[in-house]
Amino acid sequence: MSDEQKRILENSLWAIANLLRGKMNPDDYRDYILGFIFFKYLSEKQNIYVTELLQGENETNFAKVTDNETLEALREECLIKLGYYLEPKELFDAIAEKGNNKIEGESNFILDELQAVLNHIEQSTMGNDSEEDFAALFEDLDLTSTKLGRTVNARNEVIVKIINELHKIDFKLQDLDSDVLGDAYEYLIGKFAALAGKSKGEFYTPKQVSKILAKIVTHGKTKLKSVYDPTCGSGSLLLRVKKEAEISEYYGQELNRTTYNLARMNMILHDIHYRKFDIKNEDTLENPQHLDKRFEAVVANPPFSAHWKGNKNPLNSTDERFAQYGKLAPNTKADYAFVQHMYYQLADNGTMAVVLPHGVLYRGAAENLIRKYLIEEKNALDAVIGLPANIFYGTGIPTCILVLKKCRKADDNIVMIDASGEDHFIKNGNKNELRDPKDENQINDINNIVNAYINREPIDKYCSIVTLDEIKENEYNLNMPRYVDTFPEEVIIDLQKVSEKLIAIDEKLELADTSIAQFCEELNIPKPF
Repeated sequence: MSDEQKRILENSLWAIANLLRGKMNPDDYRDYILGFIFFKYLSEKQNIYVTELLQGENETNFAKVTDNETLEALREECLIKLGYYLEPKELFDAIAEKGNNKIEGESNFILDELQAVLNHIEQSTMGNDSEEDFAALFEDLDLTSTKLGRTVNARNEVIVKIINELHKIDFKLQDLDSDVLGDAYEYLIGKFAALAGKSKGEFYTPKQVSKILAKIVTHGKTKLKSVYDPTCGSGSLLLRVKKEAEISEYYGQELNRTTYNLARMNMILHDIHYRKFDIKNEDTLENPQHLDKRFEAVVANPPFSAHWKGNKNPLNSTDERFAQYGKLAPNTKADYAFVQHMYYQLADNGTMAVVLPHGVLYRGAAENLIRKYLIEEKNALDAVIGLPANIFYGTGIPTCILVLKKCRKADDNIVMIDASGEDHFIKNGNKNELRDPKDENQINDINNIVNAYINREPIDKYCSIVTLDEIKENEYNLNMPRYVDTFPEEVIIDLQKVSEKLIAIDEKLELADTSIAQFCEELNIPKPF
């Protein structure tokens, strides 16, 4: 698919999303639009697979198959291959056609039938390996909500309009690269995050930041056994890593129930088989779900300075993730608790990259002790990357990326990159944005950061290679100005030249005064001096 066709698909889907704009908040109508797109995807995906299975049979059109034995065989095959099953009458096209029915005397009411179909998708997986991945997946699509309309008929009219508009779009799943529709889905998630702003924008990591993390954790590798995100949000970071390397298994955990549903949909829409991903809905710090596993790549954009139970939970002081550091992260700032958790789950040959608020670089007390332990005892810190302020939807504060490894050389240096200056981003509306143009001749802020990390060579006003001794001398304070000098060079003033200029100016002023005095005498008026 060309870039133009992809753009048309994204714009078409966004136009449908705007059918609900003004009726409710972005984070509300997001759930309806993305949910219906997902339903259409599941329907088309199954229809394509079933059509392949029916090749050579008397009836190759699934919608017309009535033989119970054939339908049961198809159901079993779909559950094994796809993880779910839809009856012919439950396909998206069938629901859309009923909703579009304008024959006099016949109803186009689809709300009850649509709800039953969404429920059945989940129910069809019960007892199968896919049950957990599809359980309550559509729970946020409340078709009875008065936000859609004050009456049942008004709600039906809105849903029918959305379904019909989606029905007009051919997803072309047979012809497209598996990521095209998934990328369009990601595009919509980003648009909703931008609209939601500080209220609900935290579930999405901007793609430019995701790309940096993904390129760093996959550097030097084309295949990864596993990738893990302990605060996976909508799954955008996990999916970005997929673009950089072949991934065998995806793991994630997300506290927010709605966002957890969004992440599972996002994985499936990117054609990741349900057996290849395991995303859980729990509090990562208090109830980690994958603690027995170690991951080759770990990425995360945790909620900045979130509150956690810390020393209020006695179990945390003996938890093997935190105990060896001597101190727990503050109850009101869980940033280092997430770092400790991620490092604990990192494989010996792995790399982790995490986005954090700038304060983690210099805050004292318990955080300084944890920072010192990671650097001095673990030799874990591999790089610190300062990012521009105001690039996230949920906050405008300056942020940074910490890169940690378990198998660093004992005397290896640390890369410090300050990409926060005005030369390293552009303004896009009310947000700052890292440049990532397709034209290789244009400035690419993302490539500049990644290349500086990989090359590990000093770059004036941008990148420093820092020894462990230097960091020790600074008492493990990682604040960027201590290591990367970004201050403009002081202009050298030639006092002799300045003096000569002042003398020349005085001479000109004297000539001017003489001329003015002569004019005043000729005009017989007082002199102004």
